[in-house]
Amino acid sequence: MTRARLDTAAVVQAAAKLADAEGLEALTLARLAAVLGVRSPSLYAHVDSLEDLRRRLGARGARELAAELGRAAAGRAGSDALGTVAHAYLSYAREHPGSYAAAQRARELQGDDEAVAAATAVADVVLAVLRGYDLHDADAIHAARVIRVALHGFVSLEADAGFAIELSLDESFERLVAMLDRGLRA
Repeated sequence: MTRARLDTAAVVQAAAKLADAEGLEALTLARLAAVLGVRSPSLYAHVDSLEDLRRRLGARGARELAAELGRAAAGRAGSDALGTVAHAYLSYAREHPGSYAAAQRARELQGDDEAVAAATAVADVVLAVLRGYDLHDADAIHAARVIRVALHGFVSLEADAGFAIELSLDESFERLVAMLDRGLRA
C-alpha cells in the first residue's frame, strides 16, 4: 500500500488483516507500520494510539459480526434462527479471530458512540432471535448473556486449543446449540 492511499479505513483494515493472521496481541503500531511500509509516526495521522486503533478494530469487528448475524437471522425464527445465528457467530470468530477478539473488549468500546452502536447491533440481533422464544425484557437479557457465554466460551476454548479430547468439535457445537434451544424453550 502506498502512502498516498493510506487513510484511517485502510489503517484499520490492515490492522484487522494483521490481527486475524497473527492474533490481536501481535498488533502493535510498529508491526502495522512495517506491514504498511510506513514509519510508525505516520500512523498517528490516522489513529491516536494503539488503544484507539484497537477500539476502532473492535468497532469494525462488532459491525461485521452484527451484519453476519443479521444476515443469518433474516427470515428465520425460533430454533432455526438460533442455529443459523450460532453458526454465523462461530464462522466469524474462526475466519476473523483478531477482529473477533477486539470486538469482545466491551470496556474499550465504551465512550465511543460508533463502537457502542456496533456492539449494540450484535445484541439486537440476539434479542430479536429471543423474541421468537417469547422472551422479553429482563428474561431476554439474561438469555442473551447465556447465549453469549456459551458461544464465546466455545470459540475461546477452540481458539486456545482447549479441547484436548479427540472428539468432533462440530458435533459438540451442534449439541451446544441444541441444549441452548431446549433451555430457551423451557
